[in-house]
Amino acid sequence: MSSYYPRTKDLTRTRKSVTESPPSSPSATDKNYRHERLSRYDSSGESVTDKPLGRTSSYTRRETRLAALNRQEQDSSTKDYKKMYADALHENDKLKSRLQDSKQELVKIRSQLEKVTQRQDRISERSTAVESEKREKQALEKKVSNMEDEIKMLTELKSDNQRLKDENGALIRVISKLSK
Repeated sequence: MSSYYPRTKDLTRTRKSVTESPPSSPSATDKNYRHERLSRYDSSGESVTDKPLGRTSSYTRRETRLAALNRQEQDSSTKDYKKMYADALHENDKLKSRLQDSKQELVKIRSQLEKVTQRQDRISERSTAVESEKREKQALEKKVSNMEDEIKMLTELKSDNQRLKDENGALIRVISKLSK
C-alpha cells in the first residue's frame, strides 16, 4: 500500500500540469500518462494494482522496459566502442604508414649524410695530400736552391782552382827560368 501513495501523488501532479497547459497536440508526457493510465486498468475497469496478478505483470512489464532500455544502451555503447575501435585502427594504420615513410626518409638522409661525409673525408684527404705535397715541394725547392748555391760555390771553387793551377804553373816557370 505504501507504494500506491507515491503513484497517486505523481498522478495528481501530472493531471494538474496537463489541465493547466493549453489544449494542443498531445505531448510525449501526455501520451506516456495515458499509456500508464490504460495499462493500470484491465478491460473490466478494475485497477490492475488491486489484483495480485496485475501487480506482478506490471513489475514484469517494467522489468521488460528496463531490460529493453539497457539493451538499447548496450547496443549504442557497443556501436560506439566498435566505431571507436575502427577509428583507432584506422588512426593506427595512418600512423604506421607515416612511421614507415619517416623511416624510409631517415634511411635516405643517412645515406646522403654518409656520402657527404665520405666526400668531406676525400676532400680533407686531398687537402691533406695537397698540403703535404706543398710541404714536399717547398722542401724540394729549398733543396734545389741549396744545391744551386752549392753548384755556384763549386763553380767558383773550380774557377779559383783553375786560376790557382794557372798561377802555380806560371810560378813554376818563373822559378825554373830564374834557376837557370
